[in-house]
Amino acid sequence: MVPVHLLLVLLLQISGSWADSSDSVYDSFVQCLSKQTGKPEEVSKIVYAQSNASFTSVLRAYIRNSRFNSSSTSKPLIIVTPTQESHVQAAVICSKSIGMQLKIRSGGHDYEGISYISDEPFIILDMFNLRSITVDIEEQSAWVESGAILGELYYRIWEKSKVLGFPAGICPTVGVGGHLSGGGYGNILRKHGLSVDHVMDAKIVTADGKILDKDSMGEDLFWAIRGGGGGSFGVILSYKIRLVPVPETVTIFRVERYLEDNATDIVYKWQQVAPTTDDNLFMRMLIQPVNSKVKKGERTIRASIVALFLGNAEELLLLLGKEFPELGLKKENVTEMRWIDSVVWWANYDIGTSPDVLLDRNLDSANFLKRKSDYVQTPISIDGLEWLWKKMIEIGKTGLVFNPYGGKMSEIPASATPFPHRAGNLFKIQYSVNWEEEGAEADKNYTTQIRRLFSYMTPFVSKNPRSAYLNYRDLDIGTNHFGKNSLEEGEVYGVKYFNDNYDRLVKVKSAVDPDNFFRNEQSIPVHPSKA
Repeated sequence: MVPVHLLLVLLLQISGSWADSSDSVYDSFVQCLSKQTGKPEEVSKIVYAQSNASFTSVLRAYIRNSRFNSSSTSKPLIIVTPTQESHVQAAVICSKSIGMQLKIRSGGHDYEGISYISDEPFIILDMFNLRSITVDIEEQSAWVESGAILGELYYRIWEKSKVLGFPAGICPTVGVGGHLSGGGYGNILRKHGLSVDHVMDAKIVTADGKILDKDSMGEDLFWAIRGGGGGSFGVILSYKIRLVPVPETVTIFRVERYLEDNATDIVYKWQQVAPTTDDNLFMRMLIQPVNSKVKKGERTIRASIVALFLGNAEELLLLLGKEFPELGLKKENVTEMRWIDSVVWWANYDIGTSPDVLLDRNLDSANFLKRKSDYVQTPISIDGLEWLWKKMIEIGKTGLVFNPYGGKMSEIPASATPFPHRAGNLFKIQYSVNWEEEGAEADKNYTTQIRRLFSYMTPFVSKNPRSAYLNYRDLDIGTNHFGKNSLEEGEVYGVKYFNDNYDRLVKVKSAVDPDNFFRNEQSIPVHPSKA
């Protein structure tokens, strides 16, 4: 029997285009929503058809990758912007009843755009209005809705306390829903682990339109949505998170070295120190091919270390004086500040910028970009690094970001959450390339560059599987074709993202969404026996 959503795809394709049937789909959807909510006057304010004058601005507001912002990019037939939980329930029930795929967007920072594009007719459920944050200082916890951004979360915590924070990402415009459901990490992960390691409760809308919390959803589903990606299992409405202590004074620094002044030795030593040093110290390293300052017209490699230390400058200088003297860190290189100010600085604002900038959603702003990821479990030798530098200069623009593990990350079992990349990993790599030129030729040029570097890195990274990070979504490592519900296809990317936890995720998915309503290009598939 052909699934309903595939019949709809065929019917719409026969009619010439998705848009030809968008009016009837819109009418059916709105009627259903009005019936479900019992408030037709509310529905008209939260539903946007393609013909609506605001449709394009609502769609573009949270597109964060310009590669998926062209006239040829597939567009949703409808965008739903719920303002209360019952709207989400109704949107799920009604999308399912008309056989329409539902894509869930909570900030748009998914690198492959799978929350707002599709190869079949679809509806976007955009969570940006569901952004309330309730901080409980006594309990040291907070309830945060999926449509909030990380900057808002940090700001609301800071309003209530100067000595509490939360371990999550450094980019303030990332949406809470996607970030937390996929793992979530930032510059205090060596001290406090991942965002998902601090989730105490959650509310989810399942495929039958029910709202479940931790107790009613059960242990398996609660486990799955803490790192397995919420979009495979339902719509995450909100998370209850445990806040963590941060000192009144933290210390930051940024230092740069070029090949001409010892960068290779610094990078080599960083691999020994960054994953093993004091848990209070996080030293991210960015490696980029740049123009040489010494030899005009030549290219070189710049290694930048960007650091946060949960303590004062004196402690930090003592620590690195012992463990990393090659860095030559001096008092004038480091700056003490409040934790909230370090959040602002890490978001690339100048020292002294008001924390108010964390509330800026920076709508309709995007670069052309491609990202990939890897994990390193054995230090790369000096010879290996020197060979790598030559390849990076030869390739062009792609850079690497090294994020050290160790500390708390090594203490939490790989099976504690779906995110499995814990003990044994020295650091994670993000491959990163941005560009400004429009068009297919530029896209091909830069994506080819990053894929070449990824290929060259094969000897240095994890094997069997070559692991990847779900929140650095990468369709190069496999996709699942809708309707086929292929376990085989899912394994290609599923094992890379989740290692030994993948099988348990398939079991949970098969139990809670046997019809595979919540699906995307890299969702968890249903076991064939349950389909």
